[in-house]
Parts: sequence; structure tokens; C-alpha cells
Amino acid sequence: MRIAVLGAGSMGHGIAQVSAMAGHDVVLRDVESEFVEAGLAGIRENLQGGVDRDKVTETAMAETLERIEGETDLEAAVEAAELVIEAVPEDMDLKKQVVADAEAATDEGTIIASNTSSLSVTEIGSALEQPECAVGLHFFNPPHLMDLVEIVIAEQTDERTESVAIDYVRGLGKEDVVVRDTAGFASSRLGVVTGLEAIRMVEEGVASPADIDEAMRIGYGYPMGPLELTDHVGLDVRLHIAEHLRSELGERFRPPQTLRRKVRAGTLGKKTGEGFYVWEDGERVGMSGDWAGNA
Repeated sequence: MRIAVLGAGSMGHGIAQVSAMAGHDVVLRDVESEFVEAGLAGIRENLQGGVDRDKVTETAMAETLERIEGETDLEAAVEAAELVIEAVPEDMDLKKQVVADAEAATDEGTIIASNTSSLSVTEIGSALEQPECAVGLHFFNPPHLMDLVEIVIAEQTDERTESVAIDYVRGLGKEDVVVRDTAGFASSRLGVVTGLEAIRMVEEGVASPADIDEAMRIGYGYPMGPLELTDHVGLDVRLHIAEHLRSELGERFRPPQTLRRKVRAGTLGKKTGEGFYVWEDGERVGMSGDWAGNA
């Protein structure tokens, strides 16, 4: 299948990688060539890490990279695509514009998927001439390591679109859960609550970020603790999602002041080099704030 991924950030290039590893031909598109190149570099880095850990063969790495091309022109990116996946920032107006522009340049019946983690897929799909082709494909960060994909069925999604989405996800070797389109779906709604409470525990001095994360990783089997995950996702993204869920579901999603302060200060997590942890060359090297200097 030919797939176009729109947005070359951490989610977009991860989705492009796992799609190409599963044998699909992929176009990774972003608005600037430097963003595309950064996304392609991220894919090469992920694959090389897999090779170094004996998880990926040199041949598989070369074949995966051969299946991916970069593009800045939207029409060229989606031409002949059977599946388009948008992975642009969590802004409803932006997502609606992107999917509408993509649909206008694709063949009739092309499935248009959103990687949104919390916004209404039904509303995103309302921007399409064929809203029955809209579906949510909520990958988890980082997509090349996380096994779960949440398939979100909008009010308009038809059976063909749902079936293709399920087959695509299973073809990646991922585990799928199918949910109806509600605020926060299943995973974000639960995950955000955990993340916000972990931040409040840091505020109250209950434990260090590392100890809170270790408690959830070892005690509950989380692959990554909620604070480290917040750094990976981006504190600004986590704040935006929390505010959206607060407006939809109530005060239990009120963002903690620590989260607001860090976003205002520009300490947004891994992408800026500091969030709840300090990051160097993509690796966690310590904790920020009162816990600085501790691993």
C-alpha cells in the first residue's frame, strides 16, 4: 500500500518508519525541507539503534529506508496514496485544513486518518467531502517501540474504512483497540489523568520524578513512567490536551501549576533538552529543578 504521512515530527516520522518496515511505500511530508530531513534523520537513527541492539538487521534497515521518500509538496506527497495519515500539531483548525487539502489531491475513496490523541475525529472528518473515509489512528510515542494503536471510529466512518484501518494496524505487527469517538478516547483519557497526578505528586514533594516513574514502571508494568512520557510527548502538548479534556470532561483534568510554569519557561521536555528531566543527545542525564543532579 502507498501511504502518505503528513508531518515529520516525532510521531510522523515514527509512523512512516513502522509503515515502511511493514513493506509499505511511504512519503513523509512536511512544510519545510529541513523538517523533512530531520524526520528522515530520526528514522535512520531509530533503525541504527535497532541494528546496534540486534533488533533490526542491516538488510532490513536498508530496505526500510529505500521505501521512504521525503516531500514538501502536498499534492506530490498524497498522489496515488491509498492511505493518508496526518500527524500535525494538535490544533483542530490546522488538522481540518490539512485533511481537506489532502483529500482534494487524492483519488476518490482514499482513507484519511488522523493521529490525534484527543481531538474529535468526527469533527476532523467533517472537513472532508467523503467523511465516511475518516478514521483515527492514534499511535503511541515512540511509534517504533510502542505496540498499541487506538483505532477511533468517527460518527461518519464506514465499514470499509474501519476494516482497512484494522488490517493496516495488524499488518504493522501492532495491537489494536477499537474505540468510539469520545473526548480523550480511552487511552488519552486514562493516561492524562495519571500524568497530571504524577505532576501534582512532584509539586507536593511526595517523591522525585525518577522514583514516581520507577514505581509505575516496576509496580504496574509501564514501559515508561508518566513523567518521562510527558517529556517525550512534550509538556506543551500535554498541557494542550489537558485543557481540551478539562473543557469536555470537567475539572479533574485541570492542569497543575508546575506544568503551566514549565511550559511558560519553555522547558518542554526532550525536544528542548529539559522538562522533568534533563536530556542530552536524546538521552536522559538527570532531573531538573529541586531534583537536579540525580539520575
